[in-house]
Amino acid sequence: MTLHIVVTAKQVIDPEMPQSAFQVDSEQKAVVTPTNIPPVVNGFDENAVEAALRIKDKTSDTIVTVVAMGHNFSLDVMKKPLSMGADQLILLQDASFQNTIDSFTIAMILATGIKKLDPFDLIICGRQASDWDNAQVPLFLAEALDLPCITIGKDVAIGNDKVTVQRLIPDGYEMVEASLPALVTVSNELGQPRYPTLRGIMGASRKTPTVWDATDLDMGSTISAPLLSLKDLFIPSRDQQCELIDGETDEDKGRQLALKLREAKLI
Repeated sequence: MTLHIVVTAKQVIDPEMPQSAFQVDSEQKAVVTPTNIPPVVNGFDENAVEAALRIKDKTSDTIVTVVAMGHNFSLDVMKKPLSMGADQLILLQDASFQNTIDSFTIAMILATGIKKLDPFDLIICGRQASDWDNAQVPLFLAEALDLPCITIGKDVAIGNDKVTVQRLIPDGYEMVEASLPALVTVSNELGQPRYPTLRGIMGASRKTPTVWDATDLDMGSTISAPLLSLKDLFIPSRDQQCELIDGETDEDKGRQLALKLREAKLI
């Protein structure tokens, strides 16, 4: 019997880009994507792909499907999971999905797309995305699909119609088990994702992703009524002042500092 693993992935602005390249469009309330810095697949989602591929390495007749939701996807970027070894890529892409930050709405879109892939046995998600860091979408997704959810896994294994996860806790990890189908989120403690091989890159270049828009998903009512609205987005301003305290001796400098602090009513 074929084992079907679904992995969610997100295209994000490269978190390693220089701070000087980060800009915000105050009118659109959106982060401006730098034209000279390509986006990347969210790092935790690459860990999720790796977790699925490790299961595939050990379990014959396994299919790994990557599902991504967004707008203006870069195919060279989003095909990376395929070059790593995933079997197929589904892009939920529509202009109405642009700048969607409502975690519930995102989860509903993903859930609708994943339902079209039914049957599936396991969903693996990254613990959070590097752009908003909400860590809410996988939890809403599990609720929408009525699945047991195990979070922050460092190892994922499947056997006897169950998933077993080493789940991170502050002082170590605990072993958690759930019946399939289930949803698991993984963290970077799982280990370094594998690098795409030349053969994998060539194979990915020949694969065409499946694209579903809002009409294919029948998501009009959900998109029109998000539960979260963005009121403002801005880069915090910094107004720091530094004053050097001078004096003839260290003791004199200390006294001068004490006077300054008292004048400022800090002591």
